[in-house]
Amino acid sequence: MDLESVKRYLEKDEAGNGATVDSIPYKFFEPFIVQGITVDVVESGRVVCTMKVPDRLLLKEHRPIDATLMFVQEEIEIESKALRVGKAVAVVSVELRKKKTGKIVAQGRHTKYLALSSKM
Repeated sequence: MDLESVKRYLEKDEAGNGATVDSIPYKFFEPFIVQGITVDVVESGRVVCTMKVPDRLLLKEHRPIDATLMFVQEEIEIESKALRVGKAVAVVSVELRKKKTGKIVAQGRHTKYLALSSKM
């Protein structure tokens, strides 16, 4: 997959993402979360994005789970790095930082099994 197609995929507009809670379409959560992301840097093994925290990602009372982390419309930077990509397993780390201060507000690591393609 080329890096430009990754950028286009992440920056999809909200036109095709309409959904209601009563009729959640296939792959609902992916566009629900990434809608509004701007891709700043795409390199092999590294992606940096920015976004303003939307209301839809907060609790019902329009506040984050921990009010000290971030606020509505605050700009955050999301940096993900591929730590290891093997034949069957990939490990990725992600950091969320306040764009203004650079303060890390969340970190995560994901290990994913890469399904082997069939030789049939």
